[in-house]
Amino acid sequence: MNVLVTGGAGFIGFYISKVLLERGDNVAGLDNFNDYYDPSLKEDRIKLLEKNTNYKIYRTDFSNYDELEEIFKNERIDKICHLGAQAGVRYSLENPHAYEKSNLAGTLNIFEAARHFEVKDVVYASSSSVYGMNKKIPFSETDNVDNPISLYAATKKANELMAYTYHHLYGINMTGLRFFTVYGPMGRPDMAYFSFTKDILSGKTIKVFNNGDLRRDFTYIDDIVAGVIKCIDNPFPYEIINLGNNKPVALLDFIQTIEKELGQEAKKEMLPMQPGDVLETYANIDKAKKLLGYDPKTDIQSGINKFISWYKEYYKI
Repeated sequence: MNVLVTGGAGFIGFYISKVLLERGDNVAGLDNFNDYYDPSLKEDRIKLLEKNTNYKIYRTDFSNYDELEEIFKNERIDKICHLGAQAGVRYSLENPHAYEKSNLAGTLNIFEAARHFEVKDVVYASSSSVYGMNKKIPFSETDNVDNPISLYAATKKANELMAYTYHHLYGINMTGLRFFTVYGPMGRPDMAYFSFTKDILSGKTIKVFNNGDLRRDFTYIDDIVAGVIKCIDNPFPYEIINLGNNKPVALLDFIQTIEKELGQEAKKEMLPMQPGDVLETYANIDKAKKLLGYDPKTDIQSGINKFISWYKEYYKI
């Protein structure tokens, strides 16, 4: 297959591309290499992928439709895995227009390109953030998600609605995946597990929001990739599916796991809740199990151990 992976230099995009290439597919990656976090990590991911002759990276922004159209003219795209987006809940308070440009206009461009170039199968990234302050636990795909509490979440909910429209009007198969706090080696430096590790090792104080009274359904990258690949291979007419670990971890327990792996205690600054943050994420994964045979295997101790081993090697600690 010829697969277009947007956000191709990103954390999840890198791993999806790697698996596709290893099994013999052709991958066209698309990424704008913005500086939301250190682009050198994106460059290092791409260097690993470019060792495979079936890989090509396009350094462009999919919010520019003319440039996107050229890629579709050059490549015979069979399937799209649309992971590119402006990420981050808190950053959406500082720079809302970045989310409008990438997550709304950019995603519209991807769907339009799929329509005009007759690509019938699209898998795209949504987010657990769409559940907002949902009181019903665990979060299920049938829950109401009409009250996003961050602009980031609102754009992801909008993507799901846009996907339904393009499925209804043009018959495009659209599978939306609500990811729950993905972590692992070569991950995003803006994520808590990454910044906590960095700050603990350098003796800096870490910021613990809501005095540590938060819970997250941390999902290891290999488990996420397994679910995404299943969706690429087995397209659905229109589905939204949770991909999580189904085992939420309290923030203070999570920090303790990192401290234990590092053999170093964190200096903590207890802070109030951040605007846009949610108290808990917890995925009901019954639908993923039924439709995909999804079965997350990596617990938090094993996952953090693998991340910290990579971190020490990558940063030569």
